[in-house]
Amino acid sequence: MPKRGKNYKAAVASYDKAALHEVAESLKIVTETAKAKFDETVEVHIKLGVDGRHADQQVRGAIVLPHGTGKTKKVLVFAKGPKAQEAEAAGADYVGAEEMAQKIQTENWFDFDVVVATPDMMGVVGRLGKILGPKGLMPNPKSGTVTMDVEKALQEIKAGKVEYRLDKTNIIHTPIGKVSFGAEKLTDNFNALLEAVVKAKPAAAKGQYLRSVTVASTMGPGVKVNPALIQF
Repeated sequence: MPKRGKNYKAAVASYDKAALHEVAESLKIVTETAKAKFDETVEVHIKLGVDGRHADQQVRGAIVLPHGTGKTKKVLVFAKGPKAQEAEAAGADYVGAEEMAQKIQTENWFDFDVVVATPDMMGVVGRLGKILGPKGLMPNPKSGTVTMDVEKALQEIKAGKVEYRLDKTNIIHTPIGKVSFGAEKLTDNFNALLEAVVKAKPAAAKGQYLRSVTVASTMGPGVKVNPALIQF
């Protein structure tokens, strides 16, 4: 167990950690107990009643949050010719092809948060699977990052698009903004994300789909949301 500071202990003591809260109430607790000297990120952790080892129970997608994430993401676009020009005009931070793949492989270069690729570039990008995959950076059609509409993809990412996907323990971890947003905007972003996750429920999923939902700031304790109150 890591040692906890006095701010963390005070935050835990200020509310009932075992109780299940309404969404707005839980996010109010998160914003009020965030005491770090920087603007903490607020994340949602969703435990789903699925088995991600089976292809027909995978849950993955992306959504543009109503109020964005509070973070400007650097985007690398793999494209050539007119599509590379389109990416540059749309505000991509880096654009290239084989030379970018080589830079990642030989220089261990990762000065970007999202990778977008046109379909014809996936032969090049595919060779980076073992490097980009573990970091969650591999482009994917389901998240809209393998596309010919590079301009739209960039607009959505810059506007606050977040990807949600299962980890190995069938939990989704997704940021929904900064503490400075306040509980109301964070609630809007939370509801947008949860609605997308609920709509993405696989037909093969049996039993309770939303097993547990927790919200937390970067340095703060988790606050449990009552899954029974989340309905769309």
